[in-house]
Amino acid sequence: MRYVRLVLALAASSQLFAGGFWLQLGNPDASAEARRINGVVIIKAVGCHDPTAAQVSANAIGIVDGKRQTIPLKLTPLAEPGTYVLTQQWPKNGRWVIQVVGKNGEQFTNTLITAGSEGLDRLHAKSDRKQFTEGEVDALLNN
Repeated sequence: MRYVRLVLALAASSQLFAGGFWLQLGNPDASAEARRINGVVIIKAVGCHDPTAAQVSANAIGIVDGKRQTIPLKLTPLAEPGTYVLTQQWPKNGRWVIQVVGKNGEQFTNTLITAGSEGLDRLHAKSDRKQFTEGEVDALLNN
């Protein structure tokens, strides 16, 4: 009986840590809704949580005339809960890093996507559950 209780307790506790929370990037060409507003990337909050409770925000960080600049970006919610589309809201010239931050209660995740004249590089985006440092952002800007 004690063995059964231990197995049940372990099974229940594993559910607490299953899934996690992260941001999934998607191709806006795959969504008529995103294409309609000229989206450049779809961002979806995923994991074991209520996607409607997730808070997602984004900034464009770039170097303009030798000066670091941050532009707050507007995310447009899509019909699927926890899913957003980002449109081009930063200058097309120069090198930029798009920082997307997701929060869901105590859970945190963020993603960095490089952007330049050729568009966003979703395939080489960096994600982490800890806040990226200014140095990590600068390394992508100067890459």
